[in-house]
Amino acid sequence: MNARPLIDCLDFARNGRQTSGKVPVAGLARLLDVLENPQGFFGYTVQGGVDKQGNPYLDVSVAGICRLRCQRCLGGLDYPVHLDSRLLLRDQAGLDALDTDEEEFDSILADAKLDVLDMLEEEILLSLPIAPRHELGACQAEDGKNVHKEEKNPFAALAKLKRN
Repeated sequence: MNARPLIDCLDFARNGRQTSGKVPVAGLARLLDVLENPQGFFGYTVQGGVDKQGNPYLDVSVAGICRLRCQRCLGGLDYPVHLDSRLLLRDQAGLDALDTDEEEFDSILADAKLDVLDMLEEEILLSLPIAPRHELGACQAEDGKNVHKEEKNPFAALAKLKRN
C-alpha cells in the first residue's frame, strides 16, 4: 500500500504548493460505513495559498461517485461528489476564538503533519446526504419491488381488545 500523503499545511499554503491524485473509495475507511459498494475512485486537488489578509488556506477539490444505499428501497444509488471548498488554516487559539456565524469559509487546525486523505474523507462525509434517496419515480420502493407490505392492519389487535 502506498504511503498516505502528509503535508505541513502552513508551509504548503505559504509556498502555494499543490498536490493531486486519485484515491480508491475503498481506501477511505470511515466512508465505507455509509456506502452500498466501495468501488471507484475520487480524483482530488489540494492547492495552498494566502489570502489578501495574510490568512493561509487550502483550496480542496474532489470529484467522483459514491454508491450509497437508498433509504426507501435499500437499493444502490449513485451519488456524484463534486466538492470545491476553501479551508482556512488556524492555530488552536484562532479556532477557539472563531465566530462561525460570521465566517465565510470553514476553518481547520493548522497541522505540521496533515493527512491529506483524512481531510478529503472528512470533506466528502460532510457533503453526503443524511438520508440518501433515489429521485422520485426512480426508486424501487415506489414500484413495490423492495417494500415489505404489511398485509395485516397493525391496529387489528387493538380493535380486537376494544371489542372485548
